[in-house]
Amino acid sequence: MTLLRLENVVASYGAVRALQGISIDVQSGAIVALLGANGAGKSTTLKTISGMVRPASGFVEYDGQRLEGKTPNQIVRLGIAQIPEGRKIFKDLTVSENLRMGAYTRKDKAGIEQDQELVFVLFPILKERARQLGGSLSGGEQQMLAIGRGLMARPRLLLLDEPSLGLAPLLVADIFQALRRINKERGTTLLIVEQNAHVALKNANFGYVLQVGRVATEGTSEELQRNREVVESYMGTQQ
Repeated sequence: MTLLRLENVVASYGAVRALQGISIDVQSGAIVALLGANGAGKSTTLKTISGMVRPASGFVEYDGQRLEGKTPNQIVRLGIAQIPEGRKIFKDLTVSENLRMGAYTRKDKAGIEQDQELVFVLFPILKERARQLGGSLSGGEQQMLAIGRGLMARPRLLLLDEPSLGLAPLLVADIFQALRRINKERGTTLLIVEQNAHVALKNANFGYVLQVGRVATEGTSEELQRNREVVESYMGTQQ
């Protein structure tokens, strides 16, 4: 079943057209990678889905419902959460307070407590750091916190913008192991923007390659890993 659909989406920043008619489908329960060079339109695609950028034409449909006119707050309530590039945690709040900020749309106190404990199971280091300020965490811990904060909204669809950015390879492996658990154990659908194409395709079911605001190539992760142009342009010697 298609959970998310973008159909011929055009979006601009002022005079700059960032998306030039993108069409993608994300199946429920899948992990989908969005690849491409800087400026290809990957982050703009996520921002358009989450309501931070308004499409000039085309449409975004989530779970059979068109999203035009919806505010970012309304879109979160529908079941879409975004983990932004650079984490953007609240550095002056504790780990626990950051997590609760992710549940701002909810009023079920018991459920919020339960979900915080589930985040701590997923990322045990966050439980150890629960009373520390977010700004005191390492880069990898901040990325875990950003993901945990997103999970506190109980999303069906989680959008992740460059989750491996600035992290050492071992931490990247830990982050993607956690993402696979979120997908498998919670059934959360993941749409991941990622510069590290090797890691993204190793963990995804399907992928899209963007070039200058358009979909240049799409296919299963296995097909894209065998695609010579994708390997030469985006994967190189990454391991």
